[in-house]
Amino acid sequence: MNSKILWLRNKLAALDMQGMIVTNPINIKYLTNIEAEGILLITRKENVFLTDSRYIEHVNAILTIEDGIMVSNIKDITLDDYENYFLFCEKVGFEETHLTYAKYKEYMHKYRINSFEETEGIIEKQRMIKEDYELENIKKACSLTDDCFEYLRGFIKVGMSEIEIATEIESFFKRNGADGLAFDTIVASGRNSSMPHAVPTDKLIEPGDPITIDMGCKVNGYCSDMTRTVFAEFVPQYAKNVYDFVLKKQMQIAESLKEGANLKAITKAVESDYKLNGFEMMHSLGHGVGLEIHEYPFYGNRVDFLLKENMVITDEPGVYIPNRFGIRIEDTIHISKYSATSLTKSDKGYVIV
Repeated sequence: MNSKILWLRNKLAALDMQGMIVTNPINIKYLTNIEAEGILLITRKENVFLTDSRYIEHVNAILTIEDGIMVSNIKDITLDDYENYFLFCEKVGFEETHLTYAKYKEYMHKYRINSFEETEGIIEKQRMIKEDYELENIKKACSLTDDCFEYLRGFIKVGMSEIEIATEIESFFKRNGADGLAFDTIVASGRNSSMPHAVPTDKLIEPGDPITIDMGCKVNGYCSDMTRTVFAEFVPQYAKNVYDFVLKKQMQIAESLKEGANLKAITKAVESDYKLNGFEMMHSLGHGVGLEIHEYPFYGNRVDFLLKENMVITDEPGVYIPNRFGIRIEDTIHISKYSATSLTKSDKGYVIV
């Protein structure tokens, strides 16, 4: 049987659950490699993927006998089939962060479920630890992102618009074999760079502009995430101290990342440094990366979280001065037992375009 399905069965047993309905398509892909509309039923005796006729052939081409999953056309399912899937199951798990209340009630009735139980993100938490093939895909996505940045160093010119640059980034990824964007690209110049999640506009690049570029792509479904702040023609004096501070923090964070590192302690230490230097920390220092661009774990100052080997997270401090400018530097980081390795390797010195 598929090792991830077997893991999930064992986990459910430990939670005294006899089955589960998986509705999150990202989790279905993680467990089965299926990318099609439908739901996955983990039952007492078998695993069933319910879809419609559009996807039957595609899904059966992906699955092997080792997957232990039967593919069913929803239209062919009888009432008896529904009632029998979770027969004798006292507790059945569901994904509370993904299932609507309407679907919750529908599934309770349709499958005659006795007790529908929250699973508290058990699959998402398992996804934090990356397997070798997952790491390889993330590394490929990061390498392609580095290649894109190197290309942009020669492409960006004064007079171009933010939208023009963002469009070229997407085009580069497509030309070079990426599945697509990992998220909507951010290109923010001059005053626009003071907004952490700015949307590219028709603003033209001007001499001296800081240009924050936050970009990533997908390879085989796995994401990269990198931010660099570059400068048009020259580095303005007013930006140097802020840039140096952000880069120092970014490197200090990276040096502290390893198995057992506490994200709460790291966050509090960085917050303290921000305050001492008169800055406000406006957003999180980072997040997990994998099949989703934002996934577990997350940095935060409220809950202790200890990193584990083979997690992949970002390291992205930034300083944003309203209506003036902003600086952010971000890498995708692979956690190992005694240290961390940056998977994005683009230049972090003063880059002039």
